[in-house]
Amino acid sequence: MTALRFAFALTALAAAPAAQAQIGQPGPGASAADQHRYQADRNRQEMDRLRAQADQRDTFARQIALDSRLSRLRLEAARQPEPVQPPALRPLRSPEEERVARLSATERRRETTTVVGQIDAWLDRRPE
Repeated sequence: MTALRFAFALTALAAAPAAQAQIGQPGPGASAADQHRYQADRNRQEMDRLRAQADQRDTFARQIALDSRLSRLRLEAARQPEPVQPPALRPLRSPEEERVARLSATERRRETTTVVGQIDAWLDRRPE
């Protein structure tokens, strides 16, 4: 994998200088059109250089992103799984506390049944 990245980086670096062209400066007796053509060629050469530089930076950024993703995946794969925790045991209560809890649960069920019964009666009414 490292050899592949190295070869890819060398290819990107080798391609950049090959795209640049050398532009000769016009002589002292050159016309205004030649001067402008020379300036346009210089601008084009600079744009090509900047594009090649942006491509190199983009390639480097992708390489760094790939490296970080691979490192993260390696770390996650090497991580020890968390041990399974047994379910928590119910706290023990005294018999008085158990009786109070049962009575309050019975009262809550009774209140719920009363309210639900009123709703059921309203839903079961005959349409007038």
